[in-house]
This record gives sequence, structure tokens and C-alpha cells, in this order.
Amino acid sequence: MFTGIVTDMGQVRALQRRGDLRARIGTRYDTDGIDIGASIACDGVCLTVVETGPDWFDVEISAETLSKTNLGGWAEGRRINLERALKVGDELGGHIVSGHVDGLAEIVAMTDEGDSTRVTLRAPQPLARFIAPKGSVALNGTSLTVNEVDGRDFGINFIPHTKAVTTWGQAKVGDMVNLEIDTLARYVARLAEMS
Repeated sequence: MFTGIVTDMGQVRALQRRGDLRARIGTRYDTDGIDIGASIACDGVCLTVVETGPDWFDVEISAETLSKTNLGGWAEGRRINLERALKVGDELGGHIVSGHVDGLAEIVAMTDEGDSTRVTLRAPQPLARFIAPKGSVALNGTSLTVNEVDGRDFGINFIPHTKAVTTWGQAKVGDMVNLEIDTLARYVARLAEMS
């Protein structure tokens, strides 16, 4: 489990295809404190650490994960949002995030408003019903509040701090981002279906 509060911007250092995709991620985390088998959210995708070095860790990414996320578009040098798994007693600053991406959303518009940036994204049709104004979503692993919803399109706002400490400062129209809907919204919808 994660909170959607990004704690490092890592960098893809190497990619190697061997059945699955193996990625080496450069990080500022103290890798002496990362166990083999630990979960780290990489652009919002829960991945398992399989090897560590002095300032990097390796993960393996299955074909299933590549088919549901934007990780297939990773290239060496790409910056990515990182978050270590939640520990009992940690502050829950965002919302409960599983790291299980539901699909991809496309950035369809960006407008600067003062120092902040308002972004409109388009969700896949099957996921749009789970997104509500003032609800939460995780986009590339970042916990965000939804401002407004219009059909499949929804708006969020990035403050300067978020743009500085995550990859959102580099976002552009046309980008495909990992979308995880709020777990609570998923269960509420399921209960409504069964009524």
C-alpha cells in the first residue's frame, strides 16, 4: 500500500528485455534500507525490487503490467515518480493507493493559472464512472484531488511544489499517464451494482 505522496524522482538508468522487462532505477533512497522483495511504486506501479546497488535498484516488469501501464514507453534517462511502501504508523498524507494501475488517461489540455497548472485528462470510458468531483485519483503515482468532471474528461490542478518534486513539471499534452481510481469509489460502485 502507498499514499500517493511521491518521495523521490528516480531515473531509468538501464532497460533489458529478457522475457520480462528489467529496469534499473537510479534513486536518492538509502538502498541499504531496501530489502530484496520490497515494493516500490514507480510512476504509480507497484514493482518488486530484485537487486540493489549503492544508488539504484532493479525491478522486473511483466508483459501484463506493460500492457496496462505506460511503462512500455520508458526509455533510459526518463524521470519517474517513486514512493516506498507505507509502514504502520506512517502519515497518510494522500489517500490509500494500491499501485495497481487501472488504465491510462491522456492529458488533453494544460493551462497555467497563476503559478499553478490546471490539467484536463481523458479517462477510458469504463473508468470514467469512478471519477467524481472532489474525489481522489492517483496519476503516475501522485495522489490528486479531482476538480471537475465532464463525461470522460476530468480536471486536476498542480501547485508549484508538486511540479517541482514530481515529474509533473515535465508533463505535456498528449502524455499517457497511469491512472488508479480511488479504492473506495470502486467498492461503492460494486455495492451499487449489487443493490
